[in-house]
Amino acid sequence: MLVAQPINTSSGTQLRPIDTLRESVKLAAGLTENKLLGHDAYQRGLNAIHRFGERLRGFDPSKVRAVATNTLRVARNSANFIADAEQALGFPIEVIAGVEEARLIYIGASHEASAVQGNRLVVDIGGGSTEFIIGAGYDPQLLESLYIGCVSHSMQFFPKGAIDAHAFKEAELAAQREIQVISGAFLKAGWRQAVGSSGTARALADLIMENNLNDKVNHPEGLITREGLKQLKKLLLQFDNVGEVELLGLKDDRRLVLLGGLSIMLAVFNELGIDSMEVTDGSLRIGVLYDLLGRAQHHDMRFVTVEQFMQRYTVDRNQAQRVGKLATDFLEQLPKPNLENRSDNLALIEWTANLHEIGLSISHNGYHRHSAYIAGNADMPGFSKKDQARLATLLLGHTGKLGKLATSEGFLDWRMLFSLRLAHVLSRGRIDADLPAVKVSLEDDGFVVSLPKAWANDHPLTEFSLKKEALEWERIGRSYRIKLK
Repeated sequence: MLVAQPINTSSGTQLRPIDTLRESVKLAAGLTENKLLGHDAYQRGLNAIHRFGERLRGFDPSKVRAVATNTLRVARNSANFIADAEQALGFPIEVIAGVEEARLIYIGASHEASAVQGNRLVVDIGGGSTEFIIGAGYDPQLLESLYIGCVSHSMQFFPKGAIDAHAFKEAELAAQREIQVISGAFLKAGWRQAVGSSGTARALADLIMENNLNDKVNHPEGLITREGLKQLKKLLLQFDNVGEVELLGLKDDRRLVLLGGLSIMLAVFNELGIDSMEVTDGSLRIGVLYDLLGRAQHHDMRFVTVEQFMQRYTVDRNQAQRVGKLATDFLEQLPKPNLENRSDNLALIEWTANLHEIGLSISHNGYHRHSAYIAGNADMPGFSKKDQARLATLLLGHTGKLGKLATSEGFLDWRMLFSLRLAHVLSRGRIDADLPAVKVSLEDDGFVVSLPKAWANDHPLTEFSLKKEALEWERIGRSYRIKLK
């Protein structure tokens, strides 16, 4: 956990870290063969998060962001863990996709690494995944996340810390095979600076430096070099088990994952042809904070992503604006539940309106299903997996039948869906006609739509569509009354 203070300078806003809490719980090591998070790891994680929660008491929720990465992307009981962890922390926790993790890592690393003209390669070896990013300045451009990590690799190839030359070779080759899938595109893009971020890179750099494994003539201290990695491997092969290893700078919390991390880094150097790599502590945590700062300063990456999708799928912007304006107006007329973040939901409903017709690029028939599929499965930088799923569900439900959503216990955005569907019905003509003052309200377990009777008489197709909409809601057990006055 990182707590930082924004500092305004003439060149922009910087983050000054003022407190850090770090606990090694090794969630990835707690995954069973059935991809379930085991009891011990589950409890270790909750205990750590509970302690972090004390430090965050009194924080404004808009200034706290907690993210979960690979282990909770793959664990089958991650939803249960997230629910318990959110209660222990006191704040929401987002499970982010691998590409989103890579984007945030690059943002953090680029703010901490030395400046360079041209492309920068950032490699972050985590517990269950490794992220590769090429970018320029603060902007990531090529992002990949592979399912190889220091914890999972150590468990697979070096069980109980056993050190064996054959196992080392197998571990390197396995990692290299994964990296080969992406190496062509990365080598084609090229880079002038290679940066290793976060714990594994820092641990390897420290071991190489403190045990004098670099060629000091050609390389300054603090770098990871190809020669340094080879010499570190040579030293480790003198031992039978990692528990016996005695090296300067080897920390206990890194001991059991050292072999997996080293074998992956050797594969990275070999496959991408790297000779030396700078190291920075800035990675995911710093990136998350800068991204959060950007949202507060109206530089939210999610708006950029939606804009890119609108361009890619040639969205009718006038229609998107009509639906979005009406939908947000209707939602704001409805009372806000205590736990609802209305500003976040207004943004989400606008994004849904902006993207509701992207499926037309595939087919007019069932276009809403295509829109939902694209939004649910595409890489969407800035969006957590939960928000991306909510977006996809709203896209699916903005028109057509409601039956599938009605049987989903996890769907809670009924007010938003009502607002979107009503806006869609009233915007069917795709013209900026003057609509009357349409009022909406709640009634028991349903909704009331109030509009002038004279206007409804002059617009028989709209009135007919509203009556069909009412029947659709009534089929799922929710009242929908059209009040003409």
